[in-house]
Formats: sequence, structure tokens, C-alpha cells
Amino acid sequence: MIHIQQIPVEDIYAFWQIHMKYLVEDGIISDEEDIEYFSGKEYRDVIVAHMKRDVDKHHAVYFVKNGVPVGAAQYNIRQSEDGKCFILDFWVFPQYRGSGMGHACFYALEKYTKADGASCYELNSERENAIRFWKTLGFTDNGTDEWGMKLLIRR
Repeated sequence: MIHIQQIPVEDIYAFWQIHMKYLVEDGIISDEEDIEYFSGKEYRDVIVAHMKRDVDKHHAVYFVKNGVPVGAAQYNIRQSEDGKCFILDFWVFPQYRGSGMGHACFYALEKYTKADGASCYELNSERENAIRFWKTLGFTDNGTDEWGMKLLIRR
């Protein structure tokens, strides 16, 4: 069984070290400018501010199985609007991939966020393997975002 462990704002900097490693090693970002931006104070200050707000709060979580983190995610639930849970990041650590762990982590996240008011799920992706993964979970095409990345939604 997968458990969700919230990452408190005080621990977000340790999370970001793991996060940057994932973004670079999985080829999500490779451009030095993007690495600098996502590692930089401006981006991180916005995330911290969103983690501290009362409504539509930003969340960072670990997926934990048998006391061991097996992955992580970042998301926002738009509680002040339609309850859409936008998944900014979602990953399973490499040693746990290929065994259904991604599905188990999403189902745990879904259960956890529905209890917090999530009504549907949306994310953006441009990587074909990620798009295939999300479609196996029932996500469908939902246009593109402001950067031209494919949006996927699960209602």
C-alpha cells in the first residue's frame, strides 16, 4: 500500500535537490537556462509562497511504501474554482519503475486529493512515454497549455 507524506515548506529545499536530479536525469529539462530557472530563487520563492497560502495551496508529497519513499509529486487543487487538481510533477524513483508502482502511486494520490476536494485531474506533458502512461490511467487529450505542451485530463 502506498501512503502519501506531505513535505512541509521547511523541508522543500531538500526535496528540490531530489527534484532537480529527476528533472535532469529523466531528460525533462536539459537546457542550462531551464536548469538555472528551476533551481533559482525566483521560481522557488513562488512555490514557497503558494505552499503558505490558505486557499489553492501548492503541495509537494512523497509516495511511501513500507516506510521507504518510492516517488514524489507536486500538485495544486483549485478549491476556489472547480476543484481541478493540476499535477505539476509526478515521478517514481527509477529503481521502482516498471512494476505498476506508477499506477499505485497515482491511485494513492487520487484518493488523498479527493478527500481534499479534488474533482478531476489535469497535467501537461510532451514526452510520449509519459503520455502513454497517463492514458493507461484514463487521461484523455485536453488541448495544449500556454507553452504548447499537450494537456491531459481525467474527469
